[in-house]
Amino acid sequence: MDSLSRTALAIGQAIQDGDIDPVALAQHCLDQAGASDAVFISLTPDRALAEAEAAARRRQLGIPLSPLDGVPLAWKDLFDITGTLTTAGSRVLAKAPASHDATAVRHATGSGMVCIGKTNLTELAYSGLGLNPHYGTPHHTPARSEPRVPGGSSSGSAVAVAKGIVPAAIGTDTAGSLRIPAAFNGLVAYRPSRARHDRLGVTPLAESLDTIGAIATSLPDCLAIDDLLRGKTLQPREPADPGHTVIVLDTTCLDDERLAPGVRQNLENSAERLARAGFRVIRRPIASVGDTLGLIQRHGWLGAAEAYTEYRDLLERDEAERMDPRVRQRLLAARSMTPNSVVTLYRQRRALQARLHQELAGAILLTPTVAHVAPVLAPLEADPERFAEVNLATLRLSMVASLLDSPAIAMPSGLDEQGQHTSLQFSAPRGEDESLLRAALAIDGCLSNDR
Repeated sequence: MDSLSRTALAIGQAIQDGDIDPVALAQHCLDQAGASDAVFISLTPDRALAEAEAAARRRQLGIPLSPLDGVPLAWKDLFDITGTLTTAGSRVLAKAPASHDATAVRHATGSGMVCIGKTNLTELAYSGLGLNPHYGTPHHTPARSEPRVPGGSSSGSAVAVAKGIVPAAIGTDTAGSLRIPAAFNGLVAYRPSRARHDRLGVTPLAESLDTIGAIATSLPDCLAIDDLLRGKTLQPREPADPGHTVIVLDTTCLDDERLAPGVRQNLENSAERLARAGFRVIRRPIASVGDTLGLIQRHGWLGAAEAYTEYRDLLERDEAERMDPRVRQRLLAARSMTPNSVVTLYRQRRALQARLHQELAGAILLTPTVAHVAPVLAPLEADPERFAEVNLATLRLSMVASLLDSPAIAMPSGLDEQGQHTSLQFSAPRGEDESLLRAALAIDGCLSNDR
């Protein structure tokens, strides 16, 4: 079925035009999901087919619930879905099926989207690489390369979209868990400001950092789904005027020797294309970005302290021995964070958020999403110390937007010399989501013509 080569919005339109049967589409997605390796933890066939049948009836009556009525969607297995276990990628967490849908699931269902199932992830959503020893590690490695990490923690959500099983999937982002898997798989992801969404019914990792969002093949899909997850109708957004859009290319990141050559080159190429299209591209360091990186380097990751507090009781039980040792060790390591460091992180975060707002003054910040392409999987599975080192390197840049609660969009920027995906991140100060989205639509319109 070639429908999955289309965007979610295009599929929704084809359903309303009578060109795609939502029931046949749901069954196709279920078949593909069931045949996939380590991408899904559980499927919801009865619910999916019932929802698809309802969408088909609404199409016949001409009363769609939204432009995405009948479109399949997958959910990271942190979201409660009635009658299913919420595993959080673990073998020890879930005790009983959920009795209610998470708020975001309820809103998506109310818009007519079809729930296919729940995708794999790093245990407790606590890694930027996406490995899972309990349910397997999915991958969709391009260029016939040996398997590479999918990115985490929303690994299954990204791979489900990259493989064409569903046109879009939902994940969470605490330190980069939407943006990193999107980057490694050549996809688009939108990390909203935290206040934008109700997270009721979503298993937490770090309460002051967690947010939810979509991974898809197109930016308009991510934005449409974001509207629906909030219980809104689709908001018409006019792309910003390039001539009045300032993009600041942060040389703090660009000049970092840890930036892989292919990532740097594709970033430079994209910046040049935007300048030629009329955007005002300015190259300068953003002090608040460099200071945020330094703050994390000196005091540690705030999410580590919050995650340890969230799961301290579990870590003290015998069940903890059944956890992924890489996740368990990382959680336990946060015990060494001092109260001074944790309080400093909270206080400095507020100050840095205000400084970023002042420094950008309405501009959009351009950085790499990740400093490197997807690493080869096997060495990281075999060597815990190497895993820990690469995991921190992978999360390093995306942590900045998370700590500052910056809305951020990851977009593909091309391939490196080995055929692996590279990615750009566009971000804005906390709460300035709509300004970012309008600018991103204009940016996407420019860059997508060259993809």
